[in-house]
Amino acid sequence: MTNDTTTVPAAPHAQAMRTEHDCIGTMDVPANAYWGIHTQRAIGNFTVSGISDMQHPQMIRAYATVKRACAEANEELGLLDHERARAIAAACLEIEGGALADQFPVDVLQGGAGTSLNMNVNEVIANRALEIAGHAKGDYGYIHPNDHVNHSQSTNDTYPAACKIALVDALGPMAEETRKLARAFHDLADRHANDVTIGRTQLQDAVPMTFGQEFHAFASFLKTDIAELEALVPQLTVLNLGATAIGTGICADLRFRNAATEHLARITGLPIRAASDPIASVTDMSAYIAVSQTVKNLAIHLKKAADDLRLLNSGPHAGFNDLTVPARQAGSSIMPGKVNPVIPECVDQCCFMVFGMDTTVTWAASEGQLQLNAFDPVMAHALLEGIGVLTRAMAMFRERCVEGITVHTATGLRYANSSPSIAAALNGEIGYEHAADIAKEAMETNRSVREVAGERTDLPAERLDALLDPITLSRRLGQTCREHR
Repeated sequence: MTNDTTTVPAAPHAQAMRTEHDCIGTMDVPANAYWGIHTQRAIGNFTVSGISDMQHPQMIRAYATVKRACAEANEELGLLDHERARAIAAACLEIEGGALADQFPVDVLQGGAGTSLNMNVNEVIANRALEIAGHAKGDYGYIHPNDHVNHSQSTNDTYPAACKIALVDALGPMAEETRKLARAFHDLADRHANDVTIGRTQLQDAVPMTFGQEFHAFASFLKTDIAELEALVPQLTVLNLGATAIGTGICADLRFRNAATEHLARITGLPIRAASDPIASVTDMSAYIAVSQTVKNLAIHLKKAADDLRLLNSGPHAGFNDLTVPARQAGSSIMPGKVNPVIPECVDQCCFMVFGMDTTVTWAASEGQLQLNAFDPVMAHALLEGIGVLTRAMAMFRERCVEGITVHTATGLRYANSSPSIAAALNGEIGYEHAADIAKEAMETNRSVREVAGERTDLPAERLDALLDPITLSRRLGQTCREHR
């Protein structure tokens, strides 16, 4: 009988672990992880979105900045010794610079009003600070996540502070992309300031305007949005550090509120100030609502521009055909030669997501019961995600659509001259009823208003030419469509 000499593969090397404890019990944590038991429990508890906190780097950086300011305030007040404060601040600075970015694995949709992220940040800072101070991870007797990193703080004052600073950080690139897109529309308007076309109301022919005026309007929308984005900063920099759990300041030195606020203002360079009513501030979601509404309004303006360009691009033979947006890809798997306005369509979809963001923020902001709104995490995620999507959408829109638009000036001139609505220019000379008859006849006979008016009125030809000149009609208010820099 032959002996079976099958080789049994060696068991894989078990991951090294360290054991930590909390009020529930003990749990093993990967020995090389900078997070601790609170984070480990959260990893197992929240498994819904598949999106982790680390995917919002602004939030992680902002939270580290808040913790650094708090450590400096605690040291200034004699609540934290220099060596521990130095190590904590050094760890925070590393995280602010992008280090340990993979150490924040908790799902963004987490219960507990953001406690999981706060503890995740506390644990990572504590363990990195321990290394800096020459101690091993988990040696919480020397630097403790709660007793030292979280001293004088709670989730309910640090999480909103970090979120608001993160939003300021995210809104900066959004405002810059809005400026660039506005400038692109202004440049397009400048090139076509004297090229006349037809305005349309309710998708029907109206009166003449210039292509420049049409594009300038898009830029004006965006300039309004820029002003509104900038106005958000004073709202987002009212913070509640030192108010702790419900706004009473329990567990915090009475001097900490002012000290932490001053240190954070100095570090960030932002006009940070303490909320006037700490109790109210814990549950006041006004700043989030303001951000959501402002971003939503920007999305509405972007959708307006994208939709109008889609309409003006329609055709090329059976649509408006006022302009052509850049061809970016084949438009059909079955119709050869078809090219679709894919960039404006993508912009539209980004705007739809922002509208959903606003609905999420509205519901979450309205669900704060008694002394706490527990839904900061979903608001923070929705806002940062929406701002990021719309910022990237504007860059795409500008680079791959607006800057490459071709305007069909001859088509626009033909539309302006042939519109029956141009008869409105005759109202003051011959009255509305007579002008309406001329417009009707022009439409029925497929002739221009100028031609019919020459037959149906006794106005001199020079007067008719002046009254019905499309350029003159488009400039009644002296609009030049030019950016004043």
